Amino acid sequence: MHFDLITIFPNFFSGPFDHGVLRRAIQTGTVSVASHDLRQFTHDRHRTVDDRPFGGGEGMVLKAEPISDALASIHIGLKAGRDTSRESVVLLSAQGRPFTQAVAHELAALDRVVFICGRYEGVDERVNELYCDRELSIGDYVLSGGELAAAVIVDSVVRLLPGVLGNPDSAKFESFGAEDTGNAHEPGAVPPSTHGSGGLLDYPHYTRPAEFQGVPIPDVLQGGNHEQIRRWRRQMSLEKTFRNRPELLEGTTLSKADQAFLRKLREQ
Repeated sequence: MHFDLITIFPNFFSGPFDHGVLRRAIQTGTVSVASHDLRQFTHDRHRTVDDRPFGGGEGMVLKAEPISDALASIHIGLKAGRDTSRESVVLLSAQGRPFTQAVAHELAALDRVVFICGRYEGVDERVNELYCDRELSIGDYVLSGGELAAAVIVDSVVRLLPGVLGNPDSAKFESFGAEDTGNAHEPGAVPPSTHGSGGLLDYPHYTRPAEFQGVPIPDVLQGGNHEQIRRWRRQMSLEKTFRNRPELLEGTTLSKADQAFLRKLREQ
């Protein structure tokens, strides 16, 4: 898979991409990444990439022409004539669609993703209209630019690619994972996988020592009863989601046992 990053700070990515999973994926050739300096596509001696917005207002806006030329240099044309099932051009902005694990899976199925890293007050909207098939935001807050967002999305997508993680199930059974199948939603049932999150937040994890600063691990994890462990993990996943991201429960299929457990939480 290949990533192109159009930015005014091409050296920004030398840090995030030089460590951990991303570094290994690049070294093995599973992933390739290219940063493109937007200032190289300007045509004035000041290498100007921004200008004042029409209609007045605060700040500056990234101009359309340098971005268009940068896209042309990597053989990206208008979205109307492009195969978006193989590649995607993404504008990163605070006004974009929320980036989620589901979107990460969509991008991981592509051969190429091009990120346009916004700056200042944003990007000339004609770039979005003519070239971008996605506009994404990584959260309900404003960053100084799209570079951080691009690094976050690349990391999230790369770890979904085959062979990147040592254990392929690591990316499958975690927070925001796919809905479990099998008997998971029959009365009294629990997810068939010990680790299945079923679209919820992940459950708490513990490791050695069994007691730390006077706090022991839950008894159920020491008992060796895998059915009880699965049930406990499902309940803890439900509780984490209820406490931290209750809106996720609305899109999750819940068993009668799940619903009964949530009723107890609401009554507390």
